[in-house]
Amino acid sequence: MSLVLAWLRAAAYALWAVPLAAGPIPPRLRVPRRLLGEWVNPRKYSAARAFWHSMLSGALGVVTWFLAFLAVLGAVRGLFYPLLTSGGYGNAWGGPTLAGAWAVHALIGVALLPVWLLLCAGIGALQVRLTRAILGRAGPRWPVALTVLLCAAGVLLFVSWVQQV
Repeated sequence: MSLVLAWLRAAAYALWAVPLAAGPIPPRLRVPRRLLGEWVNPRKYSAARAFWHSMLSGALGVVTWFLAFLAVLGAVRGLFYPLLTSGGYGNAWGGPTLAGAWAVHALIGVALLPVWLLLCAGIGALQVRLTRAILGRAGPRWPVALTVLLCAAGVLLFVSWVQQV
């Protein structure tokens, strides 16, 4: 149970990144310690570091919110499949009957929730490392590159999702 709680805390931190990115630096250093027990030893504040941390952390936070939206959307659509579709279950997963299609969509929608949670928790762990890399005294620089890659992938995912809707 404590592992799931740690995942929930890390995912909450990833979702909290957007409002933190818009605020002052001291809360950005304090929240990881209070929520996750992760210390960030600050270096001397600079406007450039604060700006880059705001941009990268905020963008990654928006990607996390989009992933959380997709997780909730998938679960709700799976659970309420009969209310959201107009028929034609012959080619649907679990078809050709409504009961089979509903069961498969609900199972997939709910079964993927832990995967989405783990993905958001991983982004939360990356957020802490990004804070250490930009605002902290010690920390590798790879979180910056990985954040840029994940934000680009998030933009591509959003564009492809919008085009198929």
